[in-house]
Amino acid sequence: MNVKDELKRQIVGALAGATFPIAGPEELLAAFPQGADTTCAAGGITLRAGDAGGVLTPGDFPFQSAEQVAETILSRAL
Repeated sequence: MNVKDELKRQIVGALAGATFPIAGPEELLAAFPQGADTTCAAGGITLRAGDAGGVLTPGDFPFQSAEQVAETILSRAL
């Protein structure tokens, strides 16, 4: 599994208990198990949920699935 796939797996897993759609950044952070401190790491790359705001825009919301969240974050962060 490559780094991007591993990070996607971790993000999707972290959001497994989330209720979708997610309407905004605060709701997204609340959906992560440790909130802004939720961390995913692979291949020397570390992503914190709290840093997602740096790559997400208001137009990204609402998110309909954990896969959509992961793909959006990873497409901009990597």
